[in-house]
Order: sequence, then C-alpha cells, then structure tokens
Amino acid sequence: MSLTVKNISVVYTPINETNTFTSGDFISGQVLLEVEKETQMQSLSVKIKGKAQVSWSEHYGKTTVVYSDKEKYYSMEMFFVREDKTNDHQMLKDPSGQPYSSVVAPGHHVYPFTFQLPPQHLPPTFKSAIGKIAYTLETKLSRSMRVSSKAKAEFHYVSSHVVFSPELTMPQNGSKEKKMKLSSGNVSMDISTEKMGYYLGEGLKVLAQVQNNSSRAIKLKYCLYEKHSFLAKGRRKLHKHDIFKEEGESIEPHSKNTVTKVLSIPPSLTISILNCKVIKVEYRLRVYLDVPYASDPEIIFPVVVLPLPSVPGAKSGTNSDFGSWNQPPGGNVNPSPLHMPPSAPPGQFGASAYYGPPPSPLPAPGFPGPPDPFAPPSYVGSPGQFGPSVSHQSDSSDPPPYQEYQLYPQLPGHSKKS
Repeated sequence: MSLTVKNISVVYTPINETNTFTSGDFISGQVLLEVEKETQMQSLSVKIKGKAQVSWSEHYGKTTVVYSDKEKYYSMEMFFVREDKTNDHQMLKDPSGQPYSSVVAPGHHVYPFTFQLPPQHLPPTFKSAIGKIAYTLETKLSRSMRVSSKAKAEFHYVSSHVVFSPELTMPQNGSKEKKMKLSSGNVSMDISTEKMGYYLGEGLKVLAQVQNNSSRAIKLKYCLYEKHSFLAKGRRKLHKHDIFKEEGESIEPHSKNTVTKVLSIPPSLTISILNCKVIKVEYRLRVYLDVPYASDPEIIFPVVVLPLPSVPGAKSGTNSDFGSWNQPPGGNVNPSPLHMPPSAPPGQFGASAYYGPPPSPLPAPGFPGPPDPFAPPSYVGSPGQFGPSVSHQSDSSDPPPYQEYQLYPQLPGHSKKS
C-alpha cells in the first residue's frame, strides 16, 4: 500500500446467520478507502466473479510437469470513477444520484454497491490444496504513474436450485457371491438401496440379504467415502477419503440373514459437485462382507448428496436477470446483463446443461408420494449420467483418461481387503 493510499478494502453485509448466498440473492457491500492526502483517481471499480481452478505438479524423473485449468462462471465490473469514457462501462452514482468525483480529500470514503447473483445453478464454494471454486468481490484503485491498489473478499455460495434427473429416485441393487478357498462353501449377498440422491442429514437405508454357506462367521460392513477429482490437460488427480465406517452383527456359519441398516448422511458434507468442468466431488457407499483369511466381496453404489430442501438466504423477487445496482433493490436503476464466457451454453454460465425431461421436484426426505410443486428441484446432470440402477462392484485404481471420463464408468472388481 502506498503512502498516499493508507487502506482500501471491500466488505459485504451478511443476509443470514450462516453468512451464505445462493442463486438470485442480492449481495450489498461497500468499498472503503482511506487516503493520507488529496488524491486524483483514474478509476475506482468493484467486480464480482465466480471461478473454478485447479493446479498441481507431477514429477517424471528430473522433469516436473504442472497441470492447471480453470472454468469461469460469471464476471462483472462496475465503476465509481472512470476517466476513460470511450468504453461502455457501468457507472455508479453517489446516494444523491450525482457522479462520484475523481478527486478525494484526505480521510475515509465509502462507496456502496449491490449485485444480484445469477439465477442459474452453479457449483458451491469448495476449497482444497490443489483446487477451489471461489466467488469473490474485488476492488481496484488506479492512479496515474502509480501501482494499482487492490483488495478482495470471498463470499460463501451454496447451491439451492438443481434440475431433476429421474435416476436420483430409482432403487439401486447389486449382488455378489464368493467361493471360499481355505474353508468349504461360499458366501453371497444381495444389497439394495431405495434411491441414489439424498439430502444432507437424511437417512440412507440399506437392505441386505446375506447367505453364509461357509464354516466361518462373517460380518457385513459399510463405508461411505468421498472422491475428489481434479481435471486438467487430459489428466485426473484423484483423492479419496473415508467419511465413516460401520459394521453389523456377525452372521453365523450355514445361516441366512436379512439385515436393514440406516446410515445417516452427515449434514456437514460438501454436496455432490457434478456440474464443474475441472472439479468433481462424488460419494460412494461400499457394502462388503468381512471374510476371515480371504478377500472381501464388495458392492459399491454411487451416492449423490443434495442441498437441503430449504437454504437460508434472501430471495431476489421476480427479476431473473443478473443485474447490478448502486442502490438497494427497488431503487430507480436498470439492471445490466452479465457477461458470460464465450464457451458457456446459453443460460448456464458455463455449467453443464440438462437436456432431459422438464424440471420436476425430488420428494423431500420422509415425504413419499406425489411431488410437491414447491419442493426443491433435484440434482443437475445429463441423461444417463448417473449410470444403471445396479451398482458397480468396486472402484478402479487407474482412472480413465479425462476425454473418456464418465461419472460412473463400468469398473472391474478387485480383491483388495479393507
């Protein structure tokens, strides 16, 4: 920071107790400027943007290769002061409706602004060591023959609107049989779940039929784990992490048991992120038999974690355009359209579009029956994206190339014991 500009920052006003924003919300804030002496400004602006980016390095002998990529969702900049009037820039005015002066006196100065977030479904805020999805407010002060002064603040975006995909409500089923080597007989299991999509905090019901025709007792176990995929330049960096593990009672030799288990989806999980080009957050449920002195037969189901039916946040009214204002909603202002990246499909701000049937709500947890027209929609995805209803048997340790990457590819089984 220069001696003339003592401080510059951008702040925003929370609209709920969780300090989160979602589609269509208004976000209001202020650019705070403190100068030591009278200062001539070439421009003073505030920008809102959303972007996903990944970056990591891999070593091949003495060679290091950096893989990076990004996806832009939206970006819009408004100016309080702009000497260059040749370009079509959105100019803000002071509370009295007059243009801001390009010369500021010593002391503190406050520049209010309001943006409206786009109504489309966008990936939620996400952070990790090698990738993030970030939504930010940025301010920039430019002066002649001086280095620009900049500041930014991140805000937390949560998803609320998603597009219906019928696979989310379809039952899933899988079966596995294993012949014993050190002891005679075999074991088999038939596992089913009610659906694929679950809200945060909802119970995941698993029904298991286990036949133990061996001479040893076995146990049925459950593991919910997450997969983070980072995609760049045809490569995928894959991170896996167990969320929780649970086990059932022993199944005695030469017996058949039917077991029902309800697993709770932790409310603190990141929701599934399936509509980002460079970052995927996915979940799997692994159901397996703990067989002594042998590899464990397992069945793996995809699980899509959905945002809660009601997300706290201020509603934006009926205006579905992404606009910008220098006054609170209701002022005498005209919204301006958001600039979208050239690669973004219309109306999607770079997110994957769904070309299936018309939107329809996913029933809220614990309320079966006809869909409520005011219930939250379900998750975005492309037709067939979620794969067949029968689960795959295991995860592959060698992910497919990015160009062939599918959400739930056919994966071969393996005999790795947990």
